[in-house]
Parts: sequence; C-alpha cells; structure tokens
Amino acid sequence: MDQARRAAHQPAQKPTKPTFSELFTPKLVTVWREGYTLEHFRADAIAGLTVAIVALPLSMAIAIASGVTPERGLYTSIIGGFIISALGGSRFQIGGPAGAFIVLVAATTARVGVDGLLLATMMAGVFLLAIGYLRLGTYIKFIPYPVTVGFTAGIAVIIFSGQIVELFGLKLAGKEPGPLVPKLMAVGEAAGTINFAATFVAVLTIFTIACLKRWRPKWPAMLIAIGLASVIVALLSLPAETIGTRFGGIPRSLQWPALPPVSLARMIDVLPDAVAFALLGAIESLLSAVVADGMTGRRHRSNCELVAQGFANIASSLFGGLCATGTIARTATNVRAGAHGPVSGMIHSAILLLLMLVAAPLASYIPLAALAGVLAVVCWNMVEKQAFATLLRTSRGDALVLLATFLIVVFRDLTEGIVVGFALGSILFIDRMAKSIAVEADQSLVPEDVADSASAYDSSEASDADTVVYRISGAFFFGAASTVGTVLDRIADQRKNFILDCSAVPFFDSTAANVIEGAAHKARRAGVRFIIAGASPQTRRMLINHGVKRPLVTYAASIRDARAQLKAAPAA
Repeated sequence: MDQARRAAHQPAQKPTKPTFSELFTPKLVTVWREGYTLEHFRADAIAGLTVAIVALPLSMAIAIASGVTPERGLYTSIIGGFIISALGGSRFQIGGPAGAFIVLVAATTARVGVDGLLLATMMAGVFLLAIGYLRLGTYIKFIPYPVTVGFTAGIAVIIFSGQIVELFGLKLAGKEPGPLVPKLMAVGEAAGTINFAATFVAVLTIFTIACLKRWRPKWPAMLIAIGLASVIVALLSLPAETIGTRFGGIPRSLQWPALPPVSLARMIDVLPDAVAFALLGAIESLLSAVVADGMTGRRHRSNCELVAQGFANIASSLFGGLCATGTIARTATNVRAGAHGPVSGMIHSAILLLLMLVAAPLASYIPLAALAGVLAVVCWNMVEKQAFATLLRTSRGDALVLLATFLIVVFRDLTEGIVVGFALGSILFIDRMAKSIAVEADQSLVPEDVADSASAYDSSEASDADTVVYRISGAFFFGAASTVGTVLDRIADQRKNFILDCSAVPFFDSTAANVIEGAAHKARRAGVRFIIAGASPQTRRMLINHGVKRPLVTYAASIRDARAQLKAAPAA
C-alpha cells in the first residue's frame, strides 16, 4: 500500500523519444520477434495467393495504361512489392504499380522515353529515402481530407478518359492527346471507328466483375472476368486486340538488373518527374497504411514505410519496373483475406513471379478491352462518392478546396492540384483558427469558470478599480495577432495594473510574442504594471526570448498569484 502511495505521488516521467532503431525497424522483424508460427504462415500464404490473383491483371492493366509494356507492371509488383513488404513499416501493406501513377508515368514516358522513366523512378526512390530518414513522413498527415478526396476523384476521371479508346476499340487519326479536353475531342472524331467486338468484351468484363462482387464477393472477380473474356475472344475469334497482337506477349523471366542511362543533363531533365513520383508515392503509400491501420487497429511506422518505398523504387527501376507504392485496394484485400504480417506481401510477389514463369504464354490471349474494363471498375471504386457529396454539402470552405483540387487535377496538372488544394486548405485552417481565439474581460472570470482549477479566486477581487484582468483563450498565432493586438492596445493603459491570463493558450508563435512585447512597452510608457499569469513553460520561454521580461513584465503562476504580487508590492 505504501509503495502504491509513493508511486502515485511520483511525478509522471516524460515519454522518451523513440530511438533510430525503433523508428526504422521493419514490421517483418517485429512479427518475427512476437513469435511466428506455422499457423501464421498458413494465413499469410492464403492471403498472399488471394492478393496475387487480384494483382496479376491489375499490374498489367496499369502498365499498359501508363504507356509501357505489360510485363513492367509485373516487374514492379514482384520486385517492388517484395521489398515494400520485407522492409516496410506496415504489417499489411501490398506494394506495386498504382492507378494514381498512370497519368504521371504516361506523361513521363511520352516525354523522355522508358529510359527516362526508369531514371526518374530511381531518383524518386532516393528522394523517398531522404524523406524517410529525415523523418518527414509524419507531416504527410497534414494534407487536408478534401485535397485527398478531390485528388483521388480527379485521377479517376483522367484514368477513365484514357481507357475510352480501348473500351470501344477506337482508331484515332493520330497519337492520343494527354490533356482531357483534346482527348475527348479526338475520341469524338473517332466515334465512327467503334469496334463492337471490343465494346462487347469491355461490357462483359465490367458486368462480370459487378455481378461477382454482389453475389460472390470472396471470389477473384477481376481474374475471373479477364479469363472469361479471353476464352470468349479466343473461341469466337472476335476481332478484339489482345496483349499478344499488340505486344507479342510477355517474357517468361525477369530481366537482369541494369542501370538506366545516367547523365547530369538527363537527371535535370527528369527531376520534376522524380519529385512528383516521390511526393505522390509518399502520399499514396501512407494513405494505404492508414487504411490498413483503421481496418486492423495496428499502427504503422510512417518513416520506415517511406524508406522501404525508396529502396523498392530503386530496385524496381533496376529491373525495368515502374514506380512502386502502397496500393489501397490490394492492401485492403490482404487484410480481409486474413493476413498476419508482411510475409503475405512477400508471398504475393513470389506467386506473381511463379505465374509469370509458368503461365506467361496465356497472357497473350488477354483482350486489351478486358483490361480497360478492369481499370474502368478501378476508377469507379477510386472515387469516394459519399465523401465527395458530403464535403460539398457541409462546408463552403471544404467544398472550395475539394472542387479546386479536383478541377485542377482534371484540367491542369496533378502536382498543381495538390499544391493549390493544400494552400487553400491551409488558408482555410488559418482563418478558422484565427476566429477561434477570444480575449475576455475580467467580468467573465466568475468562480464557475475555474471551479475545478487550483487558480480559483474570489469574484469580489475582479472589481478592483486599479486592476484589469483579461484572458486569452485559443491558439495565439500570426493569424490571430491583429485581432488580439487591437484589443490589447485598447486596454493596456486603462488602469494601474494589467493582468493577462494566458493559461488557456495552447500555442504561442513569434508573431504573438511580438504583439505581447508591443503591448508591454505601451503599458510601461503609460505607467501600467503588466503581469502575465498562467503561461506554460514553453510560452514563457518564447516570450522571454522575444524580450518580454523584467522590467517590462513579471510572471505569475495564476491570477491569484498575480494579485498577491500586486498586494505585496503595490505600484508607486
């Protein structure tokens, strides 16, 4: 009992900062330390097989939509996916090519070719390593929710617009334009070249996936739909283009690792693409990890995850793959399939490699219209329709951020959309925080306000004719400095003594400290004694560093202590 009393009266120890090893230890190591059993392996094997079946058609479809050959998508899932699972900071993350990258990868490939794409991917990997080791991954969470919703919806629109040609088997007069409006105009001009066989295959694929998702949700709907479409095209000899007719099939092995052509001029040329890959990869992978955390109750290590993404992108580029990142849909499938840890992701990559080695010839029969149908379903699922509608209804500010991000992504550029959306979201946040601060006069400081506080005081003291007491509540930062400064300028010279209660201020910045310093100088010139009460150690340190100290002001732990100072040493 005595020990319990002593323990209860001991001051709480401050939480220690996590060490480097704690921050960057892969979850695979954590799982092994917990004890990995045969039962765990069995669960991971089943989950890995399930995810591989989903990833097989998606990897090829994303690669083709990105303007490269289908095997590069498989290389990304095999090499990048394995490293992300082995070194990552999430138990359940599944890595590979992501639909969000289609637009960026296609634009980069069209501009600098595949060699330039591989170099940009490698540089993005280096940037991700830097972001992770500098521990900047924590700040990704500050991206406003309307930005992510608008960004994802915009990407879905762009990806779908890029599949219209394959969905209907159209024959364009020239190269397909990148921007949305010219692309739609080119599609309209080619409407007379529609291939009804390709259209039938696409509709059949979408219909099959929708039916299986409704009636047999645990079945691999995409793979079944691709297989059914391939069989029908082969048996009926439909005039629909396939992987074999366009690409000659896919190889039955991985290519040997090799560096892409590297030069300073080339690196400068692809630098904007590499930065865009790194930023989008960081956002996409950490969003995916957050989704997995929400489904499982676990917590990922964000910076460790980004380091794994960095190594994965470097390795993927060496083997001829695309940008690798965490994928939300495949990660969610992994969780639902009962995965125990990262081994499931590693098994998923191994199964994909085995399928490529054994069943590569069968891929030649896959219709491109069927893969386009798969991506059309992916685009539909990407759009958070309910969240989009809710944000439009609930707040004008959030609706503005959402629509600005969405429209800029669709009609201008992905990176511009994120930057503008983030900037608008930040301005909206500053405006809301500035409006939340309040400066209250002494009459509001009645006993009920402080009934549970050690700084409770007699309300009769508030009627002291020589003393005025004001309380600031809320974050005091540059956005609120003008409002608070105006009030302080008005009251700092009204009476002999001025007590400023800062106990309800959770945050002070340098602009706020400068405002307090100005009020203190004005009070001193007017012969007013200025006492700051209830300031936290951090706030007091900020104010003192900005010159808010004796003889300008004195500090007190509470309003009662401030009044005690005045009684002990009244102003002359």
